[in-house]
Amino acid sequence: MSYANGRLIHDADSHLMEPVDCLDPYFDKRLLARFRSLPFMEKLRAEWDEPINARLAQHGNAAFRADAGDNILLRKNYEAHGAWMRDDRPEALDLLGFASQLVFTTRCLGNFGLDQGDDMELCYAAADAHNRMMTDFCSVDRRLLAVAYVPLEDFERSLATAKLAVALGAKALMVPSKCPKAHAPSHVALDPVWAVAEEAGLPIIMHVGGETKLNPMYKENGLPPVPDFHGGDDNFTSVSYMPIPEAAMQTLSTLIFDGVFDRFPRLKWGAIELGANWVPGWMRAMDSAAHAFIRNEERLQKLSAKPSEIARRQFRAAPYPHEDAGWIVENAGEEICMFSSDFPHVEGGRNPLKRFDESLKGLPERAVKAFYSGNFIDMMGSGLAPDLRVPELSQSA
Repeated sequence: MSYANGRLIHDADSHLMEPVDCLDPYFDKRLLARFRSLPFMEKLRAEWDEPINARLAQHGNAAFRADAGDNILLRKNYEAHGAWMRDDRPEALDLLGFASQLVFTTRCLGNFGLDQGDDMELCYAAADAHNRMMTDFCSVDRRLLAVAYVPLEDFERSLATAKLAVALGAKALMVPSKCPKAHAPSHVALDPVWAVAEEAGLPIIMHVGGETKLNPMYKENGLPPVPDFHGGDDNFTSVSYMPIPEAAMQTLSTLIFDGVFDRFPRLKWGAIELGANWVPGWMRAMDSAAHAFIRNEERLQKLSAKPSEIARRQFRAAPYPHEDAGWIVENAGEEICMFSSDFPHVEGGRNPLKRFDESLKGLPERAVKAFYSGNFIDMMGSGLAPDLRVPELSQSA
């Protein structure tokens, strides 16, 4: 019996665990040397060590593979079954028992900081290489839904990258939650990008990694460094956790206020691994802002509904397993929250279903079903084949 135990569950967040040279086979050969010479990439290669190679090599060991089923949620990151060995991922999904799984990168989240740089040719080349890698990996099984990345810095290049991602077979388009350098994310010149997604029936997604980072001065407190969730001192701590959704709140609000959601009413948006505790307050804050400024702002007068109602219509979010998902559903509405495992990352924990089930106790059955499947199905649109929406038809391709 699978981990899902026959329940209809769609997973809004899973990842690859890529080696440091993961993009090399997919990169524009004319630009690969320039990409590899970036200080960021040189640092990554210098930090790549033999213990990681050893963990990857374990997947060729028969004894290690024999225990994959018993350890499907216990082995994490590079040791997890199907984390990088493409042909193993369908079996991993069988063991998990999820009807489908959105698949994100790990190593390429944030697009190597290139969006904030001056080399836009390299920025979009890296995004295109990532999108080729993701769609190639996910091509082994229709249940694996590849998430492509589209920078928003250059209008024409963004459109070309979005079109290529759709042509490659991506099932969702990821954009950064932080604001582009020279224009708003709601700029009308980005409308063709949203139109490509809406026409293809694919959602636009924001994911942790593309947000505005913590001001490092918050760490300069005169005290010893705080070990993070992964054992270091520069990543995931209680203080750096706090601003994770800030950029998403501002960007999504701007998109709603500036009419992007209304101009593309069939386009769905998702916030993945950005938590969801913030969603109820954010919805109320948008309604308060609209109420306060509607006399002075024609854009607010033109909105099709209250901002919170527009959010319920088109926005979906995946709570962290440590958040009280039941409280979020009660205060944001049954339409918004989705299940996610974060497989194979450590943050997802060893039993996300148990934690979410406990927090959802007392909710109507329809709300629970919406959380585990309905809201994901609604968000994914054409990105999810009709026969993958029911468990008896969710078989390996």
